[in-house]
Amino acid sequence: MLVSGGLDSAILVGEAVRVYPCVRPIYIRTGSAWESIERDHLTRFLAALDSPRLHPLLELDQPTGDIYGSHWSVTGANVPTHDSADDAVFLPGRNVLLLTKAMIWCHLNEVPEIALAPLSTNPFPDATVQFFDDFEAVINRAIGGRVSILRPYTGILKRDVMRRGRGMPLEYTFSCIAPVLGRHCGRCNKCAERIRAFEDADMPDPTHYATSE
Repeated sequence: MLVSGGLDSAILVGEAVRVYPCVRPIYIRTGSAWESIERDHLTRFLAALDSPRLHPLLELDQPTGDIYGSHWSVTGANVPTHDSADDAVFLPGRNVLLLTKAMIWCHLNEVPEIALAPLSTNPFPDATVQFFDDFEAVINRAIGGRVSILRPYTGILKRDVMRRGRGMPLEYTFSCIAPVLGRHCGRCNKCAERIRAFEDADMPDPTHYATSE
C-alpha cells in the first residue's frame, strides 16, 4: 500500500488493517523538501495504529532532483500559497514515479495488489481512471506480472473519507509543503486543503499550525 503520511493515504491504511490480514505500507523517497518531516509523522501514525496486521514500513528510493531541478518541491522555495489554484501543486509524473517501483517490488515479492488513495476530484492527468487502468496494464506487461492497482476512494468525496478516519490518530498525519520547525506552516496550498478537509467533515482539527502560535 502506497502511503505518504497525508490524510487520505493514512485513513486508507487505518481501514485496510481492519479488513486485510496483512498490510505492508510502502513509502517512496523522492527527495522532496518536506520528506524527512513527513516520514517522521508517518512513523508515528503507523505506531499509533498499533495493529498486528500492519507490517513494518518499506522505504524505496525514487529521487526526482535530477529531473525536477530547481522546482519548489525539491528546493522548498516559493511554494504555492493558501490562495493558489489546485494545479499549482502539480508534480509532473508523480504517480508514474511512485507506482513504477512499488509495482515491481510487489511483483518480485508475490504481493498481488497495491493500493493508493486518489480521489475522483483530483484534477491531475496521472490520477484518472483511464491512467490507472492503462498504467497497470503496461507495467504488468513489462514485468510479466498480475499486480492490481486498487483505488477504493475513487468516487468518494473528501469529507466522507475524512469521516471514515474518525477515531484514528490523524494528529500524526502530515500535509504541508512548507513546514516550519517540523510543523504545518498553516499558509501553504496543502495546509489550506487540510484545514478545509476537517471543516467540511465537521471534525475537530488536531493539527498544530505554526501560524496559530
